[in-house]
Amino acid sequence: MKRPISLLLLLISLLSTPILAQLKQLAIEDLQNRKLYPASLLNTQWRNNDQFTWNTTNSTVSYSISTSTTDTILHLGPINQSLDLLKLKKLRAMPPFTWTGPNTIRFSNDSHLLSYNLLDQSLQILNSHEPNIENEDIEPLTGLIAFTKGNNLFLSIQNKTLQVTSDTLPGIINGQAVHRNEFGIDGGTFWSPKGNLLAFYRMDESMVAQYPLVDIDGPIAKVNYIRYPMAGTPSHHVTVGVFDPQQHTTVFLRTGLPAEQYLTNIAWSPDEKQIYIAVLNRDQDTLRLNQYSALTGAFVRTLFQETDPHYVEPLHPLQFLNNDPAHFVWQSRRDGYNHLYLYDTTGHLVKQLTHGPWEVTAFHGFYPSNTKLFYTSTQVSPLERHIYSIELRTGRTIQYSSAKGTHFPNISPDGKTIVDRLSSTTVALRYSILNNKGILVKLLYEDLNPLKNYQLGHTSILTLHASDSSQLFARIITPPTFDPNKKYPVVVYVYGGPHSQLVTDSYLAGSNLYFNYLAQKGYIVWTLDNRGTSNRGAAFEQVIHRHLGDIETQDQMVGVNYLRSLPYVDTTRIAVDGWSFGGFLTLSLKLRYPGIFKVATCGGPVIDWKYYEIMYGERYMDTPEQNPDGYKNASILNYVDNLKGKLLIIHDAQDKTVVWQNSLQFIQSCIKKGKKFIFMKEKFGGAVWD
Repeated sequence: MKRPISLLLLLISLLSTPILAQLKQLAIEDLQNRKLYPASLLNTQWRNNDQFTWNTTNSTVSYSISTSTTDTILHLGPINQSLDLLKLKKLRAMPPFTWTGPNTIRFSNDSHLLSYNLLDQSLQILNSHEPNIENEDIEPLTGLIAFTKGNNLFLSIQNKTLQVTSDTLPGIINGQAVHRNEFGIDGGTFWSPKGNLLAFYRMDESMVAQYPLVDIDGPIAKVNYIRYPMAGTPSHHVTVGVFDPQQHTTVFLRTGLPAEQYLTNIAWSPDEKQIYIAVLNRDQDTLRLNQYSALTGAFVRTLFQETDPHYVEPLHPLQFLNNDPAHFVWQSRRDGYNHLYLYDTTGHLVKQLTHGPWEVTAFHGFYPSNTKLFYTSTQVSPLERHIYSIELRTGRTIQYSSAKGTHFPNISPDGKTIVDRLSSTTVALRYSILNNKGILVKLLYEDLNPLKNYQLGHTSILTLHASDSSQLFARIITPPTFDPNKKYPVVVYVYGGPHSQLVTDSYLAGSNLYFNYLAQKGYIVWTLDNRGTSNRGAAFEQVIHRHLGDIETQDQMVGVNYLRSLPYVDTTRIAVDGWSFGGFLTLSLKLRYPGIFKVATCGGPVIDWKYYEIMYGERYMDTPEQNPDGYKNASILNYVDNLKGKLLIIHDAQDKTVVWQNSLQFIQSCIKKGKKFIFMKEKFGGAVWD
């Protein structure tokens, strides 16, 4: 009898143990484990109005709306057999592909553009390009491939290479993104709608100072020069060329003077005869939407102009209605929030389509008959994203998504069905099929919680208020074994700059495994989105204009003071950490509020905005000549005397965005003033707080 009693007692003991003891602990190596992140459906797209497809590792799966069935329609094996017949490199997994017909797909593999037929399992080489190219841009209808090598632009046409530009002078770049990828620019080539013409950027940086990046890893340091236009210095000159692959001719658009202006948001007319460019002056306070002839390069007209005393920031090209070359939709913040406007091509405003104190965050296209368009917005909450359509004639709006969280749609070609991808604080990832009334048709896939077997702390989203009563959203993660009667150290993670939002109603509330790892180690982890961050309207963002660091740190201190008021926060052990703009705010907080933060760690910090590049720096600060007091007040160098406690600075000597000179200036000032700190040259994945 003794043995059964012992076993029973053991079982009772095990059942009495808190569940937390059965859960796993996050380890450092887990932070890079993709299995601990939500498992997405890969290469999702519509095959037609009825079938929605996605890839697994070795196959393609299709869900039919009409039959409510799921089938595997494509396997990797036959594709590899076809590749082997053509003596081409085999694939390890299903490639990202595009449906080009009812039974044909197109994909790239090892310098080849290929077409595969599902019915007869035949494979065809559509085009090929030479190896080691950059900025590849495939034209979807013709299969032509634009690419760059060095600073010149090339085309691959029927497996042959055609050189488009032949610039040899230093500082001339063709076919690449310009203006340091500002204004939504993420490429340098723009195919016309039918694939007959190619527009491309040509950037002349020869007037921009060559900036030395020093590579000290070898026995003898090497200098690598880049063109880096700092605030207030000469800027590059950009033009737009139009290349005709049939005639082998190029015309350049006559975009005029001054040469120091920004050419953004390039868009083609449906008939390929006109190009529209948002032309922004260097001061970034005046935008002109200009029309040019794609055939002659001549300026045609200015459709309209937008001005703002702070800045105008065009991020999206105009979108023509389907099969309607006379009307387009334009996105603008002219009323204080990003909204959609319907225009005709004479520049006449037909109507403002969306209204309200909320932001349109994405435009998703038109219903084929142009009766309505789809968009995503913050109308429900700045923390959430929901899917809508609006009828162009009546303005009637339909909200399709209902569950709290962040939604992203994949809309069928006929606009009648939506695959809704949802992430929230309670659902890691969910794909649902909705009909044209927003009613759930099918739960397609769900990954509720990939971390269910791990010991995590509790994550909450809080609302505080800035000095002007603006809502400030914050995220707090408490340790898994949190005891309100104990005292806990705090890690404040900050970014706080424009084009950012760190706190959202999404998986882990927008945080990551590292923050949860820190919470597991006994830290409270805190993040707050201050004024100056995105998706809250122009006034919320632009309040920082000309005096970076002031409002942001004030708002961050609202959060820090809230933390200091909590009985379970150890106010003597508060750390702050951030990178890039967050590095700037980390140092600003550490030095402007001495004694508050025991430890500060920052990576790639902006120390003085006069050492930062033109486009971003001048948008938010104007030039050093125009705003000397703003630059002086923002400079971290003015606060070095306040340095107390521990400070770690991490900066890569080859950083092309925040040049190393920033940290070197700060280091030099600290040495002169006898201030102690720790410096790391190499990039570093995290920090340890004591």
